Amino acid sequence: MFTDEVLDGVEIQSVWRKRNQLATETRDSQTRAVHYEESGVQTRGSTTAQSSQTEEAAHHPHQQVDFLGGHQEALQGLKDFLHGVEDMVLRALAANAKSHAFDGFHVNWEEHSHMVSCVHRMHHPSAQEKALHVTCVSWNSTGSVIACAYGRMDDGDWTSEKSYVCTWNLDRGGVNAERADLVIDVHSAVTALCFHPTLPNVITGGLYSGEVVVWDTSRTQDPLVAQTGMSAQSHREPVYQVVWVPCRGSRDLGVLSGSSGGRVLLWKLESDQRRLLLSEGYAFVREQVPHSSYAHTKAHGSAMVGVTSLAVSPWHSDTFVVGSEGGLLLKCSFSSQTPAAVPRCDHQEDVAGSVTLRAPAVFCFRATNHSPVHSIHWSPFHRNLFLSTGTDGLVHLHSVLQANPLLSVRVSDSSYVFQVRWSPTRPLVFAAATGQGAVQVFDLGRRSIRPVASMDVGGVGGVATCLAFNHRAPGLLALGSTHGHLHVWTLSAELTEQQPNEMLRLEQLAAEVAE
Repeated sequence: MFTDEVLDGVEIQSVWRKRNQLATETRDSQTRAVHYEESGVQTRGSTTAQSSQTEEAAHHPHQQVDFLGGHQEALQGLKDFLHGVEDMVLRALAANAKSHAFDGFHVNWEEHSHMVSCVHRMHHPSAQEKALHVTCVSWNSTGSVIACAYGRMDDGDWTSEKSYVCTWNLDRGGVNAERADLVIDVHSAVTALCFHPTLPNVITGGLYSGEVVVWDTSRTQDPLVAQTGMSAQSHREPVYQVVWVPCRGSRDLGVLSGSSGGRVLLWKLESDQRRLLLSEGYAFVREQVPHSSYAHTKAHGSAMVGVTSLAVSPWHSDTFVVGSEGGLLLKCSFSSQTPAAVPRCDHQEDVAGSVTLRAPAVFCFRATNHSPVHSIHWSPFHRNLFLSTGTDGLVHLHSVLQANPLLSVRVSDSSYVFQVRWSPTRPLVFAAATGQGAVQVFDLGRRSIRPVASMDVGGVGGVATCLAFNHRAPGLLALGSTHGHLHVWTLSAELTEQQPNEMLRLEQLAAEVAE
């Protein structure tokens, strides 16, 4: 028998079972009774159908569906219009393909800010009490530590004044703007500073006294590693530039220093003896400066050409450029074997273990004026290009293949330019520190060469004395001021990300013929 039940609208048929017996088992029969059983399972007697939100419209096979909602006439009108203007559009596209009106134009789909912002403003209280100036700044090889040195940019008494080198690690949380991580006391004003290119704790400095010093910032109790001391072989005038360069015949790096006494000296580090040993020496004598119709070669007082700036080519291991107090800009060779005609009073051949000074100048660039060349910087993107600047308020773009500048950019109308540096990531961008209290950033790729960004050191009468891009974090730019402050600024992506065709434009600048 069947029993029907309905649960929630679904008819369920219950299980049925029926037993039958085909034969009866007896004692006289060998055949046992066969039993069989029929059974059934629960089955649905009815089903429930559900539909989706979108149902297929029922239509006849030959019936046309109007997907445009009855706008067939508008569609036909659009097709007629497109056919009518097709030839005109094709002619316009062909003309645009041959046009150069938008060459170099790049659509920037991202909104980059042109603004720059100051993220750190640090100082050393003892230096500010003495009204000392920040004379130079340098980032270490990891880009995490910034160092600044103190001295004076004015006519104060530099010889007897104590100075400092201070470092801050910006990767650590909670940077104390008034308390440096390390303060190195120096007996003389520091006029040059440069971190080692690979050792993050090693830094070299040049002093107003003429000494060259190497410190290890990891040795907080006694950071002094080596120094030249005051000897007949060392500089006897202020050292305005120090840079790490390879020593000949060695994988070790030495310190190249240039001073206003007219000498460029290469020092080899002997850390176990806590001293720097003179390895090679070069001297600049007026009568040995290559003659140029633009060079100002008349002697005024000393026969030596005072060195105020130098830059070693990252492309030519034998080439460096020197700027002088009198405005001379000289291309030099480390391999020069010409003995320098050093006056007898300055000669060092009688000193035991001394080196013979050589005359390295091989070419003279045009002198734009006869005042000191404060800064030189080689392009990190082109082997022949470098920048120079000084007291004329201009930044000059030079090629080592030509005497005249390729381009001169007016940076300051009424003051000096103390330092210029190429961007490490933008081939056409450079920054310049001015006596008007600001660092100006320029982009040579723009039609109008005007500052694209400006960073003020703050305060009345302040002067931007020095600057340094962070090669590990190109968005950071450090600058120092005569107020004794060390500023760290962030740059927008537009100032740090290379633009399309930028290298092509740089090549075009390098290929131009100077007038």
